Amino acid sequence: MYEYIKGIVAEATPTYVVMECGGIGYFLNVTVNTYSKLSPGKEAMLFLHQIVREDAHLLYGFYSREERTLFRQLISVSGIGANTAGVVLSSMTVDEVVNAIVTENVNAIKSVKGIGLKTAQRVIIELKDKVAGGSAGGVGEFVPSGKSAVKEEALAALVMLGFVRSQASKVLDKLTASGEAMSVEGLIKAALKQL
Repeated sequence: MYEYIKGIVAEATPTYVVMECGGIGYFLNVTVNTYSKLSPGKEAMLFLHQIVREDAHLLYGFYSREERTLFRQLISVSGIGANTAGVVLSSMTVDEVVNAIVTENVNAIKSVKGIGLKTAQRVIIELKDKVAGGSAGGVGEFVPSGKSAVKEEALAALVMLGFVRSQASKVLDKLTASGEAMSVEGLIKAALKQL
């Protein structure tokens, strides 16, 4: 998994940038918010998220870790793919999205192209606890809550071990619902017994 890329912005558009790094140009999908912070010809560092599909290997670049974290949380919601999550983060800032989720503002989320009422409600239900550590006060305050961060790390490990993401997620949901504090290792071991 790639963590970040640091290089010269060779080309920048509102939907993608080309970062030159070591003589290679990397095509990165970006949000409008990330695009607005970049200048062609200048050096920049973007945090990465990679999506591997049967027909493509896609890289998404984000100006801040908080934006990438929120992107990852959005795509974990059923009915929201990478493109829709990108539209959400292009339409609203990280703080605005977090605020809409925390205050259960369905209309703000529903106003994003491609998101209907049921999907907006699902976003609020599934992400409210995960973004509870954040606030509209500042992007720097946005961090996933402890329990969800442990769950996300355990889920990533199980997926890398070859388990189906949705199946692993359901098992982890059951294990974390008990409210018992578990380490990432403990959660993975408990999940492996049930998978």
